[in-house]
Amino acid sequence: MTDKITYRDSGVDIDAGNEAVRRIKNVLAGSPRKVVGGEEIGGIGGFSGFFKPMLAGMAEPLLAASTDSIGTKILLALDRKKLDGVGQDVVAMCVNDLIVCGARPLFFLDYIATNKLVPEEVETIIASIQRACEESDCLLIGGECAEMPAMYAPGHTDLAGFAVGIVDRSKVIDGSAVGAGDVVLGLASSGLHSNGFSLVNKLLALGKLKAVDRKPGSDKAFIESLLTPTKLYVRPLLKLFDALGTGPDGAVKACAHITGGGLTENIARVIPDNLCAHLHRDSWPEPQLLGMIRDAASLPDDEMDRTFNRGIGFVVVVSPRNADTAMSVLTAAGERVHRIGEIVALSEGSAAVIIE
Repeated sequence: MTDKITYRDSGVDIDAGNEAVRRIKNVLAGSPRKVVGGEEIGGIGGFSGFFKPMLAGMAEPLLAASTDSIGTKILLALDRKKLDGVGQDVVAMCVNDLIVCGARPLFFLDYIATNKLVPEEVETIIASIQRACEESDCLLIGGECAEMPAMYAPGHTDLAGFAVGIVDRSKVIDGSAVGAGDVVLGLASSGLHSNGFSLVNKLLALGKLKAVDRKPGSDKAFIESLLTPTKLYVRPLLKLFDALGTGPDGAVKACAHITGGGLTENIARVIPDNLCAHLHRDSWPEPQLLGMIRDAASLPDDEMDRTFNRGIGFVVVVSPRNADTAMSVLTAAGERVHRIGEIVALSEGSAAVIIE
């Protein structure tokens, strides 16, 4: 008879998984289970999460869905044992995409896959997700923790999420109303957000990127600045939508979440093909951190523009007559807003986004 080989022997610890679930339930205990768009029915731990939407006032409600991960930013967070912000990163990557089209986030689900499940780490991540969901007025209604030692190297974890939102069809922001002369507003980012970290990690490994200040603790502060969570734009944008309106007759004509592809590729996704976004590089300040990365990697501006957000995490396009009002509403909501450019006719052979 051969020796017994258990599931634990293969690297999967069911007890650790059960402990992680127990901690997740504790994190969510007593948290709000109702938001403006509806309420959770049931609770965490079932095979499915249930959500009852509230459709009052919507003539033709549409569900919008978004899924994303935080990429290799999680590796730096794991290496430095600083996981208290990565949950916000994954929520922001999803809900910020929803708000682009005018959709109000309703609920969120997470996916954590790892080499070895550490309940304390899972608890920290879920607590961060829960805080970000509350700040975005949506509910965390479920998720999955998968321990897969044959798939992930020791010390490696992947974090992804999935969010659903709702918008009345007449209020969808699709960019079709954008015209020449419209104003491009940029909302400041909180840092690198969740893009470009494969390059950042490589620069750190090569010793090319490090804190300039050599005072005690400066290296820790530098890494913490790299790991600053992705900014959540949901509440400020909803206030803007309420103030100016969306859809064909609304003043908010287009939005873009500046993620992978940077300003050049993400703005191009939301304006008509015959138009160009002309941005002025000196109209907003670039964070010092991005300048350090540019110098460490010896990257030209066009490559930086496609890799990082350059200090602008979200873009809104409005007509000139509504620009000042939009800036006032967003500023009152706590955003740092810059008038970064305008929409012009696309010249033959020109790019859809020009930054100069």
